[in-house]
Amino acid sequence: MIVLLFVIHVAIAVALVGVILLQKSEGGALGGMGGGGMSGFMTGRSTANLLTRTTAILAGAFFFTSVLLVVLSQHSGGPRSLLDQGALPPTQEIPSAPAAPAAPAAPAVPVTPPGPSAPLVK
Repeated sequence: MIVLLFVIHVAIAVALVGVILLQKSEGGALGGMGGGGMSGFMTGRSTANLLTRTTAILAGAFFFTSVLLVVLSQHSGGPRSLLDQGALPPTQEIPSAPAAPAAPAAPAVPVTPPGPSAPLVK
């Protein structure tokens, strides 16, 4: 059920992006596809109204499927977070005393430069 709803949710999201990209910012709508002439099937204003209405419907469907996905995922079995699980039993024993520190490594012998370096001239 959740997988089918998720597929529908993604399809609505893709359709919503497509409808939004078809709209022009200046009211030309459909990106110049058939909205120009008066003798066309749909005038520029009716195309803009259709795209605005379609955007609103798809946005409502997107929000509805989002909320429905959250509600359905909340009803799945098992704990939802680490806080809901409670304290986990220890899987290994904790040592009672700390181990003795390891001996430090022997210091490395510093490398001496082969000779004096030339002075820097400005």
